[in-house]
Amino acid sequence: MSTVITITNQKGGVGKTTTSCSLACGLAMNNKRVLAVDLDPQGNLGFSLGLEIENCATIYEVFQGSATLQEAIRPAKYCDVISSNILLSGAELEFTGKQRESMLKNLLSTVAGYYDYIIIDTPPALNILTVNAYAAADYLIIPMVPEILSLLGVSQIKDTINTVRASVNPNLVVLGILLNKFNPRTLLSREVKEMAQSIASQIGTRVFETHIRSSVSVAEAPAQGESLLDYAPRSNPAQDYKALVTEVLELIKKSN
Repeated sequence: MSTVITITNQKGGVGKTTTSCSLACGLAMNNKRVLAVDLDPQGNLGFSLGLEIENCATIYEVFQGSATLQEAIRPAKYCDVISSNILLSGAELEFTGKQRESMLKNLLSTVAGYYDYIIIDTPPALNILTVNAYAAADYLIIPMVPEILSLLGVSQIKDTINTVRASVNPNLVVLGILLNKFNPRTLLSREVKEMAQSIASQIGTRVFETHIRSSVSVAEAPAQGESLLDYAPRSNPAQDYKALVTEVLELIKKSN
């Protein structure tokens, strides 16, 4: 069965897509079969993995029933991808059936035997798409940056996690909080890390030992349609993401 990891924070600009992309590629480099699913209507994950995201079946058409999951799965360099587009932004109003929180979970169960890992990128909101990603997930990873607003986004996730556990996914585990754009030399980074550790204890998780450092290559890589691990493999954040993949694999092994 696949292990499903959802990358989430309702705050934008915290590195969700870069983390999703790097985790998917890093796991594939560790000889894992990986499917990356973009649930963000901005569609950046598919683009970052080098796909042409226009004129193809997306997760929106799959939810709508006009395409099958298999028709939406497309091969990229390291992993398979289900892309997204702006039509998905209407999901809250369009998908109103009784099972709407479990649409993604039910779809992914049909390919669960084929992939070792499924990585889900989520929108910067706590909406029906995010709830679907939580319902389908075994684990959550919460990226944040050393800013107070990013920290607030993490604390607000707690209620959504509890709601999902109480309704559709009682086994949901928060694998950890990931500090992005981290600079241990700044007072703010150190203070936010302390506060993140406090929030982590409240939601029964940890702050990852691996912190992701800043680099201009993080912004440059998607513009080239490449993952950070391909575009700048020797950069600080690429090295950090490789270390994160190792840490994630070890934590999941311990939890099973």
